[in-house]
Amino acid sequence: PLPSEDPQEETLKPEYPVSEALPVRAVLEELMVSSVTTNSVQLQWSVPEGSFDSFLLQYRDAQGQPQALPINGGSRSVTVPGLSPSRRYRFHLYGLRGRKRTDRVSTDVVTGQPPSPSEMPQTEALPTEDNQSEHPQTEVPLVRAVLGELKASSVTHDSVQLQWSVPEGSFDSFMLQYRDAQGQPQALPIDGESHSVTVLGLSPSHRYRFHLYGLQGGKRTDRISTDIVIAKQEEMPLPSEEPETEAISSDALPTRAVLGDLKVSSVTPHSVQLQWSVPESPFNSFMLQYRDAQGQPQALPIDGSSRSVTVP
Repeated sequence: PLPSEDPQEETLKPEYPVSEALPVRAVLEELMVSSVTTNSVQLQWSVPEGSFDSFLLQYRDAQGQPQALPINGGSRSVTVPGLSPSRRYRFHLYGLRGRKRTDRVSTDVVTGQPPSPSEMPQTEALPTEDNQSEHPQTEVPLVRAVLGELKASSVTHDSVQLQWSVPEGSFDSFMLQYRDAQGQPQALPIDGESHSVTVLGLSPSHRYRFHLYGLQGGKRTDRISTDIVIAKQEEMPLPSEEPETEAISSDALPTRAVLGDLKVSSVTPHSVQLQWSVPESPFNSFMLQYRDAQGQPQALPIDGSSRSVTVP
């Protein structure tokens, strides 16, 4: 169903009565905004009672087209990228049980206004090496949190997966900043529990400098950086129809790792959520390959601990 600006609650309640769907009631708490940038928003919520199988976030984009983002039932936050600056969005989060919508919370968000070049100094958007001491020691919390090295765990012709560690303390959240191929500053808010992120929509053979900030109490308290050169498009192997199992010899991996079935857990008109299992031994990472509507090969790197992914 297309999300309207005011979803029709009267059609949801009679169609999916909670008493008939599941005897144990699941409740969604308030949908709140934890971070806003010029082109993204991070939302969070809680489930004080019961549990949901999955969630579905619905909103309309800047062109008025309905968008739907399926979310894993264990999640309590989501980052929505690709938004337009200085625009009001209404987000509706549905809790699903047995594929039925049993509860809903909503919120309105206005994305940030892009600063003019004179208002946005280099130290704020993409700090240089001589701007390390951006926050005096007196502003740092008593318990110091430290970021480990920022590394690229996977690089394709249009994406990079970055990972880091927190050897000391903990952060409330992270912020990844970089400039796109057109030189425009981009900012991606990341949950404080995460230690990896995949950045999509990059340009082949382009050099990017990524800055990861650790935030405590709304203040940036540590920063790490790395330079990455995106792969050439022609160097990316095309996904074949048959898996190249012969490429991995029997002695390449001392302990055999096995993938379970790849299943579809959720489908919308423009996205699909896939899930899988690893019944035997672990993998370091995964790589999802497919061809888009124009027949171009696409590759999405995935963290080795993940068991599901949403392809938008």
